[in-house]
Amino acid sequence: MTDVLGLLESVDPVRVRAADGRVVQVASDDVVALKTVPPRPVSTRAVRALEHAAALAWPGSEHAWLESWLVRAGGGFTARANSCAPLGPVPEDGVQRVRAWYAERGLPARFTQPDRLAVDLPGWPVIDRSRVLTAPVADVAGAEVDVRDEPDDEWLGACRHRGRTLPPGAAGVLRAVVDGELGFARVTRGSEVVAVARGAVTAAPDGTPWLGLTVVEVAPRARRQGLGGRICAGLVAWGAERGAQGAYLQVAEPNTPARALCAAAGFTDHHGYGYALEP
Repeated sequence: MTDVLGLLESVDPVRVRAADGRVVQVASDDVVALKTVPPRPVSTRAVRALEHAAALAWPGSEHAWLESWLVRAGGGFTARANSCAPLGPVPEDGVQRVRAWYAERGLPARFTQPDRLAVDLPGWPVIDRSRVLTAPVADVAGAEVDVRDEPDDEWLGACRHRGRTLPPGAAGVLRAVVDGELGFARVTRGSEVVAVARGAVTAAPDGTPWLGLTVVEVAPRARRQGLGGRICAGLVAWGAERGAQGAYLQVAEPNTPARALCAAAGFTDHHGYGYALEP
């Protein structure tokens, strides 16, 4: 007898998808036992690798490396594009250098604080907690959608930030990526863009390509029709064609409806993060 560990896809016959993607099929009469096991804990190394790829996918309109820390600025548009990503050991005088870098740009110092990678910053409040959800691209990829290399005026006009039109300078942040490839997806009805999303393929330090899904927006009159899932699945297919092995989304922790929709689409919880803001 032998074992196979993976995701149970069917029971008659028993089909299990292993971690390497292969599917093992066994006749039901040959199975001795089935046992539910909890998800494998996410390692610190895996968190660091995904955070690295995600930082390259959203580097702001200006960025710089302070040794293994990536500081990013984007005119204040999104906390992610205006925060330091601590992706390695603490540089000498690292916090002071980060504060000086942001002060030169008239911005408050802010640190992304991922689980198990957080910088010790006593007195700095941590706000805006989010969860990072991941999925193998093979589990999510769907029908093709219109994906372009640049966001034109129609795409930018359909995009929203916290329910409002984009502020000045936002387009520069959306167009920025480090050592990666961007795709701007849209769904149109007639001449109207009713859904948009941004995809970025970047690599972790071990070379694993990841697809980051951000700025997923559906026009209010077109919601509850599956367009959000459709445009994300289409972008995942686009990312898979460019070598992406996994996809990730970053969802605000209190947004339980969005997290439930992501879970239904095949995404599982990877880790969380917040932002430490200079007091």
